[in-house]
Parts: sequence; structure tokens; C-alpha cells
Amino acid sequence: MSYYKIIGLDKEPFSTSPDPEFFYQSMEHKSALYRLRIAIELRRGLSLVLGDVGTGKTTLSRKLSQLLSEDRGLVIAMVLNPIYESEKQFLADLAERFHIVVDSGNESAPTLLDYMKAIERFLFEKGVQEDKTVVLLIDESQKLSEPCMEILRTLLNYETNEYKILQLILMGQMELLPRISRINNLWDRIAVKYFINPLEEEEVRELINFRLHMAGYVSRHPLFNDAAVRAVYNHTQGYPRKIAMLCHDALEYIVMHNRETVDREVVHDLIQREMKAVQAFRYVSQAAG
Repeated sequence: MSYYKIIGLDKEPFSTSPDPEFFYQSMEHKSALYRLRIAIELRRGLSLVLGDVGTGKTTLSRKLSQLLSEDRGLVIAMVLNPIYESEKQFLADLAERFHIVVDSGNESAPTLLDYMKAIERFLFEKGVQEDKTVVLLIDESQKLSEPCMEILRTLLNYETNEYKILQLILMGQMELLPRISRINNLWDRIAVKYFINPLEEEEVRELINFRLHMAGYVSRHPLFNDAAVRAVYNHTQGYPRKIAMLCHDALEYIVMHNRETVDREVVHDLIQREMKAVQAFRYVSQAAG
């Protein structure tokens, strides 16, 4: 039997996978979703969402993609790991994701120009003739190369008198910020600039309770008492990924030790174990070096 079933849960509540069902919408995340959807609805072009590692950007991107996919007036493609060896590979991937047929006009493989022309035709057919909103969502955008960024800048040039034809959403770590600011005519085209901050202590409590509820927990007895929540917040500083990992370990701990509640002692014990493990790893690494 899985550990979570022993404490009355139907699912794993604290997986670090970006499941939209377990996406806790803090004020930061709600605001980001709202502003992004408005920008897309108004076809304003480029939106930028930045945050440190573990602040929930990927889960936010999955939730946004889920919401947008329900709208038949949208054509959406999502890139999760934008590492490309060349501009041509990048364009070929975009063409495949948007189901664009690229004709080279001869028996040779399509050229860079062939891909650009095909994508341009697609954008005008869908975005102007069919009046659909074309959305490209790229997660981990800090991995984009400079040539790929230039291609995106070019695609954002396509517009009518009223709106941008391509709606581009870039989500990435803070290191993306100075790179974008150095690209001519790109920074001033950003319609939405949003920075995701870690959760406050009360939001940590709400996240924990929300995930437990979504996993099927219905008891009036709280699994995490106030002192435990405070200890989780102090250690994780409100980063959702760290919270999920620590809370997962805490639930396993109380099952293994036949306890009913996660308290401050449990959390502190887990933190001490983590610190010892890190120290041991560093020792072994130094010895091996």
C-alpha cells in the first residue's frame, strides 16, 4: 500500500511534477494568469514571466496552457525545453508543433528561408484570414540561444493595424532579463512583464491544505500543525518546489514512525537529516576530487 493511502489520501499530494490539478493559485500566480490572459485576448504580442528556480513557473505554464486549450479560437503550441543546435532546427520544431507543411519547392530539404516563409503564411492565414489567436508558449526561455531570440523578434514583427499576429509568452529564470534587455527593439515590445515571488507564510499554509484536499484528505484533524507550517516556511522561504519536497518527506516520516501529525519536531528532524546528507555529499566530492 502506498504511504499516502495509509493516511487517508487518494493521490500523492506533494509531487514535484507540474500537475495543473495541484496548482495552488497564490495572489502572485492569479495575477500572472489574469494579466497573461488579458494580453492574449487583446493580442498584445510579447509577455514575459520571470522567477527564481522553484517558484512555480512551469506549473503556471501548464495551467495556462490547459486554460487556453479550452478556447477554440486559439491555436497554441508549447515548448518545454528550448535547446536547439541551430535556427533551422528551431524553426523546424515550431513548424512541427503548429502542424505547418513546409514545401522547399524542389527535392532538397527545406531551407531556413523556406521555414520562415511557411511560418509567415501560417500566421497570416490563422491570425488574419481565420481571425484566430496564435499563441506560442516557451518555458525555460533562458535556454534559448541568441539566434533563436532573433527569430522570435522577427516573428513578432508580423502585425495588422490593430494587433500582433503572434502571441509569444516567455517564461524563464531571472538570468533571461539582462539578455532580453540587450536585444534591440525587443525589450520595449514586452506588453506584460511579471516577476513571480516566493509565497508568504499564510500562503504556504494554504498551499499545503489545498494539495492535501486535492489528494482526497477530508479529516478535520490537520496533518500539519501551525508550528510545522511555520518551520516549513522558514526553511523553504516560500518556494513551492522546496515546500512540496519537504512536505512529501514529512508525510512519509509520520507514516514510518506511526504518528498522526506533522509537527515542528518532525520538520526539524528532516531538516537536520538533509543538512547531514549535504555535508556527507560534499565530503565525498572533496575526497574524490
